[in-house]
Amino acid sequence: MKRRDLEKRLRIAGCYLKREGGVHSLWINPKNGVIEAVPRHKEIKDALARKILKSLDAE
Repeated sequence: MKRRDLEKRLRIAGCYLKREGGVHSLWINPKNGVIEAVPRHKEIKDALARKILKSLDAE
């Protein structure tokens, strides 16, 4: 999955970017307070993308 597509799905679900790191970006879901690291690669493996979306309740 493309990183921008993953970020778009996170934004639609109400998540927002908390801060940028060196290799990861931290996204937070304010509804449940969960913070998840998203790698800063152009392409993210589908299994990892599903795990991030599930963890942030953005499925």
